[in-house]
Amino acid sequence: MRRRASLVLLALAVFLTALSPLLRWYAFPRLAKVPAGQYQEVVMEARPATLLDYGSLRAEKVERLTIVQTLKGNVEESERIERDTGRDVVVWDTLSHVQGPDGAMVSQIPERYIFDAHTQDPVHAPGEMVDGTPVRREGIAFKWPFLTEKRDYTHFDAQTRTSAPIHYRGVRTFHGLDVYYFEQTVPWTKVPFPRKMPIPGIDASTLEKATGTTRWYTTKRMFWVDPVTGAPVNGEEIHREELRGGTLLGGRDKVTAFAGHVKMRPDYVDHTVALVKSQRLPVLLLTSYLPWGLPVLGGGLLALALFLEARARRPRAPAAPSAPEPRPSDPESAPA
Repeated sequence: MRRRASLVLLALAVFLTALSPLLRWYAFPRLAKVPAGQYQEVVMEARPATLLDYGSLRAEKVERLTIVQTLKGNVEESERIERDTGRDVVVWDTLSHVQGPDGAMVSQIPERYIFDAHTQDPVHAPGEMVDGTPVRREGIAFKWPFLTEKRDYTHFDAQTRTSAPIHYRGVRTFHGLDVYYFEQTVPWTKVPFPRKMPIPGIDASTLEKATGTTRWYTTKRMFWVDPVTGAPVNGEEIHREELRGGTLLGGRDKVTAFAGHVKMRPDYVDHTVALVKSQRLPVLLLTSYLPWGLPVLGGGLLALALFLEARARRPRAPAAPSAPEPRPSDPESAPA
């Protein structure tokens, strides 16, 4: 029985040790993926802010400006593009709704972001757009890859419709998580007007052509990214926009359209951190806990198998001879 048990333990040890690299290098790249039907809402605020009053075209100090970002997975479009490309694809339809302190809309910018569910690399397909304009993204936009590395990445900027490096700046501790901090500065760049703006009687899509007024933008962008899932747990921007020249400004060279330090609202930070913490375990199981734990368990089983095998092969000590049983007396030879 010992020898049979040692063979079973040896087989288990070999199986667990062989399973370890398969989990990390074969199963993980295929099983770790962004769900196609994800829905998320984030509220960001700038307190205080400078905001253009489109009625008087004067910049005013306001208590706060609010940006509501919604993200919705488009499962139907994902399946359609998957049939055409043969890849696992995620389609995110997003909307950035900017509103002033009175709740009135300042601008709305819709986007469609198409990317590989496993690697988060952009997938170029019809429908990829920013504010109704077709784009061809390069680099990341909303999410870093699983197992984010300590290096610079290429990041797509929706305002300029261009990609540029976003720089790794080190490890930070954020709400109990060790995260990677990334930073990017976009210099002053002329950008299109949002198609949906609160300018009475003016078509924003033809505003620059009609008035000669241009819109300029710069920002310092900061992200705190969980390196396991690649999900940002916090994001901030020091953001500035200006309108320059043209007849719209009545002879002025420029006017501030928006300026402020945009931060995630604290309750949404807490919700995002809790969500990311819940998603870390499946990734860690496939990349760390099981790939490292299974060889250790296999080594323990191998040691136990060798111990049982050695016990089975150990020579047994000869048994001690038993004392002869007394023979019964012959009744005929017994004395009378």
